Amino acid sequence: ASFTISLRTVDNITVTIKVRPGVLMGCQIRVKNFFRSELKIKPGDNVTFTFACSTPEKYFIMEIQKNIDCVSGPCPFGDVHLYPPGLPRLNRTFIWDVKASTKAGLELKFSTPWLRQIEPGEMCPDFVSYNINSCIDKATVNIGTFCRNGSVSRVKLLGGVILSLHLPWNSPLTTSGFNIANRASIKRLCIIESILKEESSITLMSPNYPLGFPEDELMTWQFVIPSSMRASVFFHNYSLSNCERKEERVEYYIPGSLSNPEVFKLSDSQPANIAGSFNLSLQGCDQDAQNPGILRLLFQVVVQHPQVDENVTHLVDLSKEWNMTVTIHFEGWPSRIPVMSEPICLICKDPRTCDRVQTLVSGAIYKISFLCKDLSRLRITAEKGISCVDLRWCQRKIYSLLVPKAITQLPIQLHKFIWKLLAPDLINIEITSPSLKLQQHVPEQRCNTSYSYSIVGATPETELNVGVFCPGGSIEKIQMRNNVTISLKTFGKGFVNESKHQDLKMSFVPHIKDECSFTVSPNPKAKVYLQTPNWPYGLPPYVSISWYVVVPSKQVARLAFSKDRMGIACETGRAYVNIKEETVGAEETVRREDELLPEPRNMYHDFWVNVSNCKPVDKTQLTLQFRVTLADKQIDLGVILAVVAGAGVLMAIGLTVCCVKKKKKKSQNPMVGVYNANVNTQVPGKQGLFTKGRKNNESHVYAVIDDAMVYGHLLKESNGSVSPEVDVYRPFDGPIGSLPPSPPPLSFRKDIKRTSNTEEPPPVTDTDHDAYTFAHQKSGQSEDIGDTNEKNNGDTSTSLLENKEQDGLVE
Repeated sequence: ASFTISLRTVDNITVTIKVRPGVLMGCQIRVKNFFRSELKIKPGDNVTFTFACSTPEKYFIMEIQKNIDCVSGPCPFGDVHLYPPGLPRLNRTFIWDVKASTKAGLELKFSTPWLRQIEPGEMCPDFVSYNINSCIDKATVNIGTFCRNGSVSRVKLLGGVILSLHLPWNSPLTTSGFNIANRASIKRLCIIESILKEESSITLMSPNYPLGFPEDELMTWQFVIPSSMRASVFFHNYSLSNCERKEERVEYYIPGSLSNPEVFKLSDSQPANIAGSFNLSLQGCDQDAQNPGILRLLFQVVVQHPQVDENVTHLVDLSKEWNMTVTIHFEGWPSRIPVMSEPICLICKDPRTCDRVQTLVSGAIYKISFLCKDLSRLRITAEKGISCVDLRWCQRKIYSLLVPKAITQLPIQLHKFIWKLLAPDLINIEITSPSLKLQQHVPEQRCNTSYSYSIVGATPETELNVGVFCPGGSIEKIQMRNNVTISLKTFGKGFVNESKHQDLKMSFVPHIKDECSFTVSPNPKAKVYLQTPNWPYGLPPYVSISWYVVVPSKQVARLAFSKDRMGIACETGRAYVNIKEETVGAEETVRREDELLPEPRNMYHDFWVNVSNCKPVDKTQLTLQFRVTLADKQIDLGVILAVVAGAGVLMAIGLTVCCVKKKKKKSQNPMVGVYNANVNTQVPGKQGLFTKGRKNNESHVYAVIDDAMVYGHLLKESNGSVSPEVDVYRPFDGPIGSLPPSPPPLSFRKDIKRTSNTEEPPPVTDTDHDAYTFAHQKSGQSEDIGDTNEKNNGDTSTSLLENKEQDGLVE
């Protein structure tokens, strides 16, 4: 098809058709019998042309520029038309270059649906965009790029203007969408008017963004808002230039304010909850010629209805807190930035100081209010630091790791409370939970509370993630050698009630041996699951971890590992598992990484489990899990019978002695006890209770005989007088076995009397009616039940601290 473009001289329009940038030449323009790659049609020309291809829009673009002189002649006020008609369907750019005096600026008025400013490089949804430039003398300032469907209704400019309208080749738009309203002196770079009738959010930028606002210039944004609405301003991105004179600032003119204009720095929190229309101005400064810097600003204005509870204030008293910050923020902060169009939740320190995020510091009192339809979208994150410099002073102090009531009373969910515990060299940290104790969150025993603690230790080389813990377990104490971060995280709404019973505490203690040490005190009939830190990634190289498990005196603990081997190979050093009971003469069980882990076993006293890592040969790290199960100790029937028999023998001896005394009184002859080696007094007991026993003879029983048969010669020497009773002892020369020569302690006999008529407790087994089985345990594998006839049933184990003091581990 052929096209004819006829331009009148009076219109002062130039049409240029040229090749699209970055496209290889694949088509030409034919004018008469000549082919060319570019065609320029000037005012007064009449040109007919065709394209030598069927899709010229792929290869060519068109510029239509109209020059308007408002300096030497009258300005063509009114609507600006798209002229000339009959243009080919190419990507078009209409350019209006309007010359005007700086004493009489120009006003461009846009028809609905008005304009929306976009950042450089951003594309409009319909690919229709406006670009506005201000021309002052020979300088050009880019006011901004705009799409349709926005709030910008008018733009006033000082001096001339160059406005460009970009249309795609298939756009149905037939009007320019703006008019030249009038001329007026504004004495500033520009004024941008924005009309916001309903709840909305708009983003605006300073001229020349992001390259920099002109030096020592002033511009204004006018926001037209219904008096029934509330507006808030937020600066999202700004930078400052290097000023030699004056100061960069923003000024607000708010109707009804007692201090117009209200002046703010760009770094200040900007006004919020403004009722009705207001103006915002940006003032530059005289810049350093050698290093001018860049002044730029991107900001957001949010308009919403007044909130029902905007006048409700919440007192947050942090005046007695130390080294603590409280941040109130939207859900997902700081990783997620809310979309500009999302409904906004504002936190206000006072009626006009509001923001999406507010940080409160210790030592002050705040009156917080909320401009938000849904407070469930808000969260609280707090952080508190505790440090120790002099152990002599801070070792005497116990710190309570509790969430202050000033936080829990707010109508917002606590997301996280972080304690950063700092300890210098040779000073370590001890974490305790005296009443609730802690449970380690493991796959076999998950936490189901409304909150949990994540404990991380910071070593010079790496972090040691000790694990996740919740209240209601068996761990009384955790000691760590390095700085510690404890993060309390909440789940659901139950934390407000459960937080009243928190009892987590910490203190500073002298240097400990291992990187981390646990003290575990299981409840009766409890099952405790424990695993190495940094699960499931494994212990760091050369790290040593210990567990001290307290076993009640009348119970036995069953220790079992979840797998047969450690599962690592060492490149440097060796990895060890050490197990030892806290009792005199106890043997230590040691296993290396290339050996099988100990079989399940019974532990009758408090015991240690220590895991020491090497440097593994590959990426596989050391991960171990074990469980401790408590049950009542067995009381052997043979021991009961032996005690009863022993009591019977003593009673028989007592009766015999009484009979002898009566006989002595009757015969008036002194009686004497003589050792007889032919009487058997073996205490009846369970067959096979001890491996060795006394022979079945009567060689160690005393018999009572007449005194005169043995001491007759003494009676004769005393002229028949009765001599005092004399005991004669003959040493026992027969064999002696393993049976204790003395009866059991009195306390044990009392226990026997109380339990002799009760049913014998069931034996301690590995299953103990427990449906749980470790994932790596082989089916059918037998377990060592252990010796149930423990000799030290009544012993009480010493505490961890007492044993450390005896071993010289506590300084």
